[in-house]
Amino acid sequence: MRRSLSLLARQVAWRRLLSNVPESTVYGGPRPQESSAARRVTVTTLRGKHRRGEPITVVTAYDYPSAVHVDSAGIDVCLVGDSAAMVVHGHDTTLPITLELMLEHCRAVARGARRPLLIGDLPFGCYESSAAQAVDSAVRVLKEGGMDAIKLEGGAPSRIAAAKAIVEAGIAVMGHVGLTPQAISVLGGFRPQGKTVDSAVKVVETALALQEAGCFSVVLECVPAPVAAAATSALKIPTIGIGAGPFCSGQVLVYHDLLGMLRHPHHAKVTPKFCKQFGNVGDVINKALSEYKQEVETQTFPGPSHTPYKITHTDVDGFANALQKMGLSDAADAAAAAAQNSEKGGEPKGNC
Repeated sequence: MRRSLSLLARQVAWRRLLSNVPESTVYGGPRPQESSAARRVTVTTLRGKHRRGEPITVVTAYDYPSAVHVDSAGIDVCLVGDSAAMVVHGHDTTLPITLELMLEHCRAVARGARRPLLIGDLPFGCYESSAAQAVDSAVRVLKEGGMDAIKLEGGAPSRIAAAKAIVEAGIAVMGHVGLTPQAISVLGGFRPQGKTVDSAVKVVETALALQEAGCFSVVLECVPAPVAAAATSALKIPTIGIGAGPFCSGQVLVYHDLLGMLRHPHHAKVTPKFCKQFGNVGDVINKALSEYKQEVETQTFPGPSHTPYKITHTDVDGFANALQKMGLSDAADAAAAAAQNSEKGGEPKGNC
């Protein structure tokens, strides 16, 4: 019996390591009796949606709780973006975040999102030096981060070469053109792209080059709608728009932005103007925290319904006697008074 329990414990522990991967998708693929809504999204799923003209939904999220929500909502793709540097860690740009920290975010999301395709950003500094460095970093994002694919920014020849090398290594790659936040040093800040003839042509040419390198999709960020429409028409792979208008194959927004989660000067500074807030979660959070503060200060929380753990009269008396013997008379009196107060369902008296 003990041996059987030990074996069961090991099996449960192993399943937890694979919590983001339904058992039915390992090797064998989805079981026939599974509903389509429960099946894990793959690159092939996205290709099918693109072929049928069905819009693709993408949300950028960075941790376990948000990943669970994204999963529950039936979102197609969960992107673990390097924008975590700004949204979660309070930086003004995406540049400071490291691959190690990105891997932590990836692992947290992988534990929470079972259904969406999971894509991890390659952060600045981990793929620019060489194609070999890019492949090594991409491999870590899949093996250590639990992602299904990676995303990289830009369309310079070295980036195209990196994308091609990663694809040839057997890893799915999403490209990213237009405003590429990792290149703000060159761009002169967070500036939209494609606003002139030459710039617009470059956006389309770069997207085509990424497609030729083997990317399965391309993000179009902060470009005029006609430019995004042209790129979407020219490509045979899906385009995912963010601040690029309605003519892309799908759309992506950051979890915190679309929920209206944060309400402070820093977040106002880094929230893009193209973002639509589908909720005002930040107001709800602020209200809840204010009410919590007030109830703690007025000693109305925790009340009887939130003080569930009990001790018998006999044990209270024994506990008080033990405290008396330890020379802790005040502590003994406090314990007795608290027990008496709990019986009456009253509120605490005096300071804690």
